[in-house]
Amino acid sequence: MSAQTYTFHVHGMHCRACELMTESEIGDLPNISSVKSSFKNHSVEVVGDFGAKTPEQIAEELTVPLKPHGYTVSIEKQNHSAKWGDFKIAVPIALGFAVLFVLLQKLGIVNLVNAGNVTYGTAFVIGIIASLSTCMAVVGGLLLSMSATFAKEGDKVKPQLMFHGGRIVSFFILGGAIGAIGSAFTLNTSATFILSLIIGIVMLILGVNLLDVFHFAKKLQPSMPKFIAKHAHGVSKFNHTLTPLLVGVATFFLPCGFTQSMQLYTLTTGSFLKGGLTMLAFALGTLPVLALVSFSSFSMKNNSKSGIFFKSAGLVVILFALFNLINSLVVVGIISPVFNF
Repeated sequence: MSAQTYTFHVHGMHCRACELMTESEIGDLPNISSVKSSFKNHSVEVVGDFGAKTPEQIAEELTVPLKPHGYTVSIEKQNHSAKWGDFKIAVPIALGFAVLFVLLQKLGIVNLVNAGNVTYGTAFVIGIIASLSTCMAVVGGLLLSMSATFAKEGDKVKPQLMFHGGRIVSFFILGGAIGAIGSAFTLNTSATFILSLIIGIVMLILGVNLLDVFHFAKKLQPSMPKFIAKHAHGVSKFNHTLTPLLVGVATFFLPCGFTQSMQLYTLTTGSFLKGGLTMLAFALGTLPVLALVSFSSFSMKNNSKSGIFFKSAGLVVILFALFNLINSLVVVGIISPVFNF
């Protein structure tokens, strides 16, 4: 029978990284010859030999490998639900975090922020938020797939240690390399201000997307060129002892907006050590949750309270973004200091 082409709706897509995940999982099915996923349309086009199966049966078949990652395939478009009621709990949580943040700053216990700079404490906190957010779906998905593969071979611990070790070391080295590249350009005040502004705007878009209220904002989120991300994702398909280590390194190049905003910031540090330590702090922030994913298949995305968490995290990220934007304007003298921590 000749190949057939179908287009289905995909529910659960939240960023461009989802295109990679859906294409990778569906593309592994034996009867599929090609697959193209679209975050813009929340759809997937598949070409393959489906025999006499109905579109509904094909949709069910495609959902099987995607279900563990929080996606479902259907022939009907699903209406987006904003769930405004979640804000009743999310707003107080975010305000509580902000009050705690200011209190710790005042007491001098921590120094999460510094005018015009993203400190290691900030990078660590952003790492925690990133690991729990939908932005880390691809990394979590890779980890789950890899864990399942090596678990079948009876080796559960060593691959996990190699993955996390490779990830942490590579984030330090590659972050340092970006910082060193920044030193070669010797960014002046104006260039640093523009980069800080871009970082603030990217973080603002990420925060708004986490709220899952304004659907159009998801299309504004920048991402790594797909061909680079696809090669990085493809590393997980290698069947080799060093695969977990290589997958850990490859996560540096996957399309996560939080990772990219931190990479952009390291460029402004102009230092291998500062750039490396910033990305190391970010990677360490993501470690607890990704380690939990390794051994328990934990997923905040599929949790019943995920809406409240993501809205709380979104509001916190928006606060970070606004703080960064305001401080950038203060540093170049456009406005007077607003915060006095």
